[in-house]
Amino acid sequence: MNKYLLFLICILILISGCAKNNVNEELTKCIAEKTTLYVSTGCSACAKQKDIFGDNYKFLNKTDCAIFPEKCREADITVVPTWIINKEAIKGVQTIEELKQLTNC
Repeated sequence: MNKYLLFLICILILISGCAKNNVNEELTKCIAEKTTLYVSTGCSACAKQKDIFGDNYKFLNKTDCAIFPEKCREADITVVPTWIINKEAIKGVQTIEELKQLTNC
């Protein structure tokens, strides 16, 4: 009985770890069509934003301010991560739910 309970707990832990976010490629591409994300190499908050998207992060339109500082200056980016959505700067890490609402995706 104890082995069965331990097995169930392990399965639940694995399932919860795999389902930590509900972002898929289609949703990420919809968000990407309507946004630009400004980040900077070495930024811990930017790394957290990247983790939220997981493997689908590659589909986002991103500008790295450490590599292209002139683009960030031109866009008046003073904090990273910053999302540009409908010409409005949204500063800080955003959840998938927040981005879905802001982009109507």
